[in-house]
Amino acid sequence: MGPHVQQYIAMISTDWNECLAPTGPFDPVTFTHPQLGPELEKIFRLYTANKITLAQAIKKLQDLLPEPLTQEQMDAYLDTHFRTYKGVPEFMNWCAENRILFMINTTAAIGFFQRVFAKGLLPRVPALSGHPIIHYPHAETDPSLICRLLEIDDKPKNTQQVAQAQGIPPNRIIIIGDSGGDGPHFEWGASVGAHLVGSMTKWSLENYCQERGIKIHSYFGLQYGKGEARDVEKEMVIDFFALKGVIKDLLAFPNKAES
Repeated sequence: MGPHVQQYIAMISTDWNECLAPTGPFDPVTFTHPQLGPELEKIFRLYTANKITLAQAIKKLQDLLPEPLTQEQMDAYLDTHFRTYKGVPEFMNWCAENRILFMINTTAAIGFFQRVFAKGLLPRVPALSGHPIIHYPHAETDPSLICRLLEIDDKPKNTQQVAQAQGIPPNRIIIIGDSGGDGPHFEWGASVGAHLVGSMTKWSLENYCQERGIKIHSYFGLQYGKGEARDVEKEMVIDFFALKGVIKDLLAFPNKAES
C-alpha cells in the first residue's frame, strides 16, 4: 500500500465486557480465586454505574489480590471460559475486510487480550485500549498499538489518539458501549459528531445520556430498564454479525460493501 492511500475508511471503538462478550473484566480473577467472586462483582457494578471511579475499583481489587494473575493462570481461564456473543469474531473479520479499524477500548486488562490474541481466540485487532494492571511481555500477536487506560475518561482520549494517527475524521468513528462506564466516551463522541451505538444497553448508560442530552443513534441487542436483571440466555442468541447492517447504515456504505 502506497504512502498516500489511507489504510482505513472508518473506525469502531468499542467496549468489550457485557457489550461484545457476556463476561466481566474480573472473571479471570474470580476463576482463579473463586472466594473473591461476590466482592469483585460488587466492585464491577459500582464503577460501571459511575458510583466509584475506575481507579478506586482497581485499588479495591489490588487490596484483595496483591499479585496480578500469571500468564499460566490467565491461560487456564481462557482455555475453559473464554466466550463472546454469537458472531462477534465474524463481525470483526468483516470490519477488517471493509477497512474499518477495530479498536477494543475497555477497562479489562491488557494481558487478557494479549493471551486471547496469542491463542487465536479472536482476530487480531490494530488497536487496544486497556488497563495495565495485568500485562505480559510483548508478543508478535499483540495489537500494533496498545494504549493504557487508567480511568474511564481515557476511553475518549485513546479513541481520539488512534483516529488522529490514522487520519479518520470524527464522523467516521463509531463508538459502541453498554453501561454508564461508557458515558464519558459517548459524551465525547456526541461533542465531535461520532456515531453512538448502544449494545446490550443498560439503564446506567441510558440515564447518563438522558441527563446530558446525548442521543444514542442506534441500539443493538437487548435494552435493560432500571433495576432489570440481565438475561444472558437471551443475549447469547443474538447474532452480532448482523451488527454490520447498523454500521453500513451509519457510514452510508455503497451497495458493493460486503453483504
